[in-house]
Amino acid sequence: MTYHRLTQEDIAFFRSVTAPQRVLAGEEAGEDYFHDELGGVRSAPEAVVKVLSTGEVSRLLAYANERRIPVVPRGAGTGLVGASVAVEGGLMLDLTGMDRILELDGDNLTVTVQPGVLLMELAAFADEHGFLYPPDPGEKSATIGGNISTNAGGMRAVKYGVTRDYVRGLTVVLPDGQVMELGGKVVKNSSGYALKDLIVGSEGTLAVITEAVLKLVPKPAVSVSLLMPFDTMDEALDAVPEIVRSQAAPTAIEYFARETILFAEDYLGKRFPEDTHAAYLLLTFDGAGPAQVEAEYSATADLCQVLGARDALIIDTDERKDSVWPARGAFLEAIKASTTEMDECDVVVPRSRIADFIKFTHRLAEELNVRIPSFGHAGDGNLHIYICRDALEQGDWEQVLETAFDRMYARAAEMGGLVSGEHGIGWAKKKYMAAQYGPEEMALMGRIKAAFDPNNILNPGKVCQ
Repeated sequence: MTYHRLTQEDIAFFRSVTAPQRVLAGEEAGEDYFHDELGGVRSAPEAVVKVLSTGEVSRLLAYANERRIPVVPRGAGTGLVGASVAVEGGLMLDLTGMDRILELDGDNLTVTVQPGVLLMELAAFADEHGFLYPPDPGEKSATIGGNISTNAGGMRAVKYGVTRDYVRGLTVVLPDGQVMELGGKVVKNSSGYALKDLIVGSEGTLAVITEAVLKLVPKPAVSVSLLMPFDTMDEALDAVPEIVRSQAAPTAIEYFARETILFAEDYLGKRFPEDTHAAYLLLTFDGAGPAQVEAEYSATADLCQVLGARDALIIDTDERKDSVWPARGAFLEAIKASTTEMDECDVVVPRSRIADFIKFTHRLAEELNVRIPSFGHAGDGNLHIYICRDALEQGDWEQVLETAFDRMYARAAEMGGLVSGEHGIGWAKKKYMAAQYGPEEMALMGRIKAAFDPNNILNPGKVCQ
């Protein structure tokens, strides 16, 4: 499709809608807007507008739709698949200035926020008022709008679910500028097609989110973690289905290898409580009272020790939590700091196949002579696997990436898995999703996109395009 290239007339209109200082044209935008966190997909927008209201978004989209200007909505840019990169140039809407928490409704257990609110800000706000916002992705500086757009999951998904489970209502602007209210504060809805749920996970290709009504839950009175070291990764991952089968209901089941802990120790400059074993499970339990939580984690600790765990370290004090959870949150950045460049495979497989898939990545690393560290959410089968460039020349690196991704996504599909568990498809993973889903399903997604965005201006080139 041929798009309109921005002119001075367009820039003048953007400034009339917003304010001159909130419009960055050409080189004024700066390097940070050219890429996301991983940096593998790069392209410059022709202009960036820092929007502050639904009305501004509406007027800008109506104008862009009439003139066939591509538009990319963007939050904090913490994504890993190029979903917030302006691959067709055009206009980028920076939504980080729409960062207000608008309402806490204790009667309906909801909080209403703008899309630029950071996850860590929402988590702190909920905590201060005696509530919990359960979705807990590793990147706490991501915006809520970005979390909704990728249906982010995180460490608590095994018990509480993912972002989609907590989105009650959305205010969105369609590509033609029309503002729509989807869903609301109601708990149940069997009224027609679930348009709200189509927006969740659509990566900014169907509409721009400008407000969200999110579900909260009462804050658990007690939360305790267990750090379980194992002599081998096989033992650690083989224990996961047994833990799930025991009906212990942990909030989180995370896995990681010793090498990942060592990367985090170097990156943060602080020691992990235990770093001498080959593999680890980190489990969290929460509940209304200490007796219930202690019964659950004690039974799970006993089970894991029967299954090969060498110890069970109870993480129940602020000091211990501060030595474990910041390290877990820094795993991605720590691996990134250990190499010259990296890319990520964000697959999800059935929990019973986690160990088989990780063994496969170890064999693949040996075959390709490349480092492939990993960690992930063992409780829901979502694995974060990183291919590290280290000293590879550019041509060799590109070949290794192509081979590694082709092999890993094909293997995940054979195991009944999917291309992405929580980071989305964006630009970088389109061909892998198309290969797995096939032409019929991709065509159906394309028709949904066309129904929302017949002129294909909104985040073009992403997901199913």
